[in-house]
Amino acid sequence: MSNPPSPPPGPGHSWPPPPPHGGWAPPPGYGQQPPALNGFALASLLSGLLCFPPLGIAFGIAALVQITKRGDRGKVLAIVGLVVSVAMTGALVFTGQRLLNSVDDRFDSLREYTDVEGELTDLDDLRAGDCFNVPGGDLVDERPVTYRIDCARVHHGEVTAAEVLEVPDDPESRAADRTAEDTCWKAQDAYAMDTWALPEYAEMFYYAPSRESWRQGDRALVCVIGTTEEEWRGSLRKDAPMLKPEQAAFLQAANAVEFVMSRPPDSDVEDVLPEYQAWAREVHAVLGVEAKLLQGDAARPGMEKAVAAQLKEIEAARTQWQRASQARTPEDFNQPWRGAELAMSLETERALRGAYGLSTVVPQWLQDIEDDLEDGDGGSDGGPSSESA
Repeated sequence: MSNPPSPPPGPGHSWPPPPPHGGWAPPPGYGQQPPALNGFALASLLSGLLCFPPLGIAFGIAALVQITKRGDRGKVLAIVGLVVSVAMTGALVFTGQRLLNSVDDRFDSLREYTDVEGELTDLDDLRAGDCFNVPGGDLVDERPVTYRIDCARVHHGEVTAAEVLEVPDDPESRAADRTAEDTCWKAQDAYAMDTWALPEYAEMFYYAPSRESWRQGDRALVCVIGTTEEEWRGSLRKDAPMLKPEQAAFLQAANAVEFVMSRPPDSDVEDVLPEYQAWAREVHAVLGVEAKLLQGDAARPGMEKAVAAQLKEIEAARTQWQRASQARTPEDFNQPWRGAELAMSLETERALRGAYGLSTVVPQWLQDIEDDLEDGDGGSDGGPSSESA
């Protein structure tokens, strides 16, 4: 058995000796792992950007809860992911709503088209005498989709003419529009000659080429009588071959008068007096044609009285129109213009049409014009307004 050695002599020494001075010690916390990045925080951002935003909202909320409890890293990432997911969810809902609305509109449109009776036919393939339907009964459309159908069945429109439009290069100019309108009014007067026999709600429509279709060679003008206000069955056609010769001759003359009188110049008489003078001469001329025809029919049995009354009014009106054609000022024109309008009455024309065996139902628009004239509702200078004429 050995004994420990004796301590060395001298002060300041102890046994066993202290550890060497200046040794290395680990810093506080050395050996502990840092907090982990929360997986839900990253999943929230990725879901909001790339996958399914509503799921990103759930991941973001779960990340914030876990970070609070565990002390995980990624709080900022979770907040960003939550904000992005909420924004993307809002955008997704908005886009989805618009898509659903678009789909609903398309289905409604398809249902509207499938509900139309008739055979789908291009507008340019319709001919005079064809009846047709349009989706929703909308004849105002620039170029409606048309379904040809038997006129004996309920229909929206009836073609009075399908012609080639002869106008300058711009088919949408005022001059081209006026030409198309005049052409279709004349076509309607020739197709349904007894205009007083038309339904009150019947309207004239026409479909002319657009600038784009004109450049592609389209020249088709389609004229239509529309009856969309109420259900209408049967053809409105009543042209010359369907009438007695004397009826057709009278209606041709009477419709010419009605047409010319309803087409005064576009501007006010103060601005284009020479145009109004030319118009007055035209009215004077067509009234003369009607007077000549009536003189030839005056001897027909049962027509003597009615023809004599109409001839008297026509001559009085022609005198006023002649005065108007020679007017030197707008004031000088308006006075005989009003006198010419008042010279002819609907009651006299009604009796004459009855004598010819035609409709005696006065159209409401004609009655309104006569009422305005009798009430003195004319132009500012005493003459009828262009609208009334």
